[in-house]
Amino acid sequence: MVSRVIPVDPFDLVLFGATGDLAQRKILPGLYHRFEVGQMPEDAKIIGTARSDMDSDGFRDQIRASMKEFAPAFKKDVLDQFLSHVEYVPVDALGDSGWKDLANSLRPDVVRAFYLSVGPSLFSGIAKRLSDHGMATPDSRIVVEKPFGHDLASAQALNSGLRACFEEHQIYRIDHYLGKETVQNLMALRFANSLFEPLWNATHVDHVQITVGETVGVEGRGAYYDQSGAMRDMVQNHLVQLLCLTAMEPPSKFSPNAVRDEKVKVIEALEPVAPSDIARGQYRSSKVGDGYLDHVGNPASRTESYIALKAHIGNWRWASVPFYLRTGKRLRARESEIAVFFRDPPHTIFPNVGPLHGNVLVIRLQPDEGITLRTTIKEPGQGGFRLSDVALDMSFAEALGDEAQSPDAYERLVMDVIRGDQTLFMRGDEAEAAWAWVDPIIHSWEERGDRPAKYDQGSSGPEEALMLMHRDGRRWRQIGG
Repeated sequence: MVSRVIPVDPFDLVLFGATGDLAQRKILPGLYHRFEVGQMPEDAKIIGTARSDMDSDGFRDQIRASMKEFAPAFKKDVLDQFLSHVEYVPVDALGDSGWKDLANSLRPDVVRAFYLSVGPSLFSGIAKRLSDHGMATPDSRIVVEKPFGHDLASAQALNSGLRACFEEHQIYRIDHYLGKETVQNLMALRFANSLFEPLWNATHVDHVQITVGETVGVEGRGAYYDQSGAMRDMVQNHLVQLLCLTAMEPPSKFSPNAVRDEKVKVIEALEPVAPSDIARGQYRSSKVGDGYLDHVGNPASRTESYIALKAHIGNWRWASVPFYLRTGKRLRARESEIAVFFRDPPHTIFPNVGPLHGNVLVIRLQPDEGITLRTTIKEPGQGGFRLSDVALDMSFAEALGDEAQSPDAYERLVMDVIRGDQTLFMRGDEAEAAWAWVDPIIHSWEERGDRPAKYDQGSSGPEEALMLMHRDGRRWRQIGG
């Protein structure tokens, strides 16, 4: 296979919050990598902006330090060339200082993108100031990070504030999970092959499991996380997006709005979730001062660091097929996957071989990106006819070699912004539809005053999550297994 790097058009990228963690850890190293492989044109310009009072040389020194920590394999001469495209303009996002200087630093004849690597409370104010100072041109783009709101009302307010200054086709609501190579391969697997799509329905699929497990806790961001929780922080965006790509109908064509139309239909078809179909948890201390309550500094917290739930999609394709979603902090392994469990054959011709385990298609998102199909074969050897499960395993790293070294999600998504491709970004109605489904679930447990169950760090979550599956006669796939 031959990797193709297609350069983008000349651009000015303004990075708000340029001195913050996300910009230094992900966005700027990602832009360096795109420059290194030749995707950024020679006349590209990156303008960092924040409240910090420094000059461009000081900002470049800060980037050099970040690269040593987060992308140590950089080439010094290439980094020097990359930094020659970088400038810095101090701007007060909440005030009036610096905006005129920022406007003067932009060119009129190139793609113009504004990346808001800041909290959502600043989105509308920055958008308005960009408009007031004549920077929000008809061809410019604005990128906003999650969380996109705290509930439906705040998401609607954010959409209203952004749309007052930019058209919907100019707004890019970024979800880095959609930039992962394997997530995009899910669409290729379904719609570029004739093998799976005829089986991708309630007639042949028993259930689907979507798992995003993390080994890290919430230390360092406890104050934010305790106001959010796993439902708002992960399910409303990442897991719902994975569910949409798994369950959506084939779009009429591979275009941004055609794909996003089908995703919205999935969200709008999600049925209300009963309290009995939800399991919430908090990780307990493994040593003094190391539990969730310690990390958030709130001994009375009822916020979940783990959630598992059973969702149903009310349409013909998925009628009666449960989608089990789970995500949590301080679990046994860092692991993200989508597992599609197919139904057992309607009749077995093999007597006395025990229960069949069925076919399972697993799309691994991290850490070892790849696709596995579990099949049943005859166990080798003489002395009887025995069946055994084996996996047809395709690891991107093994199958594609150097080609498997795909760009980081942020690298891909920022270049999509410059190209004007919104396929992997959430549309406004999509974000609002997700909140409309999530809000009643959160309100129901808040009204009941439910407390999350405790679970051990390094485990698979609370016992209640296991029971959620066991009473349906099913089992979770083992995390880290």
